[in-house]
Amino acid sequence: MLVGLLALVFSALFAGAALLITVAEQPARLALDDKSLLLEWQRSYNRAAPMQGGLAVVSAALGFVVAWQTKDWRWAAGALIILANWPYTLLAIKPTNDRLHATKPEQVSAATRAAIVGWGHLHAVRSLLGVLATTVFLWALAA
Repeated sequence: MLVGLLALVFSALFAGAALLITVAEQPARLALDDKSLLLEWQRSYNRAAPMQGGLAVVSAALGFVVAWQTKDWRWAAGALIILANWPYTLLAIKPTNDRLHATKPEQVSAATRAAIVGWGHLHAVRSLLGVLATTVFLWALAA
């Protein structure tokens, strides 16, 4: 069941990273002035996005492998939940990401701060999906 354990580990890493952003990084960045807020968000996003995207894909792929091997639907459910971060990000969060990446530091306004606050709420759903997938993988592993 090594593959299942790895699916769980990658899911937990995703969840941990997403939760760190939600409960620590986002509140800390909101304490910055507007220009610094934007710059910190842009730099952080550029580092975090590839890592989180990769963790979600690897976890899902491993979960699907275990589901196929064991014929246990819980592994497929966990894989679908962690993989749901991709379409959710592309459909719900990407428009905000694109707007924030297109904003130059000299163009910062109250709308920029509001967009980053909104982004934090959207990102919290990614944290929830990560925790839920990890919980389902734990449930499948314990069975």
